[in-house]
This record gives sequence, C-alpha cells and structure tokens, in this order.
Amino acid sequence: YCVEFRTESLSHHCTLETRPYARWMQYLREGHTVCVACQPPAMDTDTQRCFGDGHGADGDKILHWEAIGNSQCQGTWKKIRQLEHCSCPLVHSFIFT
Repeated sequence: YCVEFRTESLSHHCTLETRPYARWMQYLREGHTVCVACQPPAMDTDTQRCFGDGHGADGDKILHWEAIGNSQCQGTWKKIRQLEHCSCPLVHSFIFT
C-alpha cells in the first residue's frame, strides 16, 4: 500500500545535500504532496504495516520523518490518505524503510 502525506516542514540540511545518490533531497518542499510506498522488508510481518505510516492518525496529526543517508534532513508531514493500490507518480515518491 501507499500513503500520501503533505510536507509541513523540513530542515535546511535537505537543500544542502550534494552527494549524487542523495541529491533528491534538494527537491523537497513544504506544502508538496509526497507518496510513500510500504513494501517488504520494511513491512512488519505481524501487522502488515510499515512503522511511521500514520495508521490511525487523522489529518491534523503532525508526524515526523527522516531521510535515509542524511539524518539531518528531516521534517514533519500530515497524512492525507492511504491508497491500497499504489499509483505514486515518479516524482515525489518514496519508500518506507
């Protein structure tokens, strides 16, 4: 499944990232909608959910995220909706880890 979030805030460290494999962090923006996929092996085998997916959170709850590869690139987002059938666009798409 996938979850759509609206980015509420992010640290300035994201825009400073220049390593080739992590350059995508420069394109994160407040107010943008991102789509995050929950796939094995990130999925818990008992609950069939990914940690941090906002399950049970309403649209007003602020959730925290952190980028893999740069722990200083972090921020907050709000869950918009969960999609049982992923249709994430190629841009602004991520995977829970």
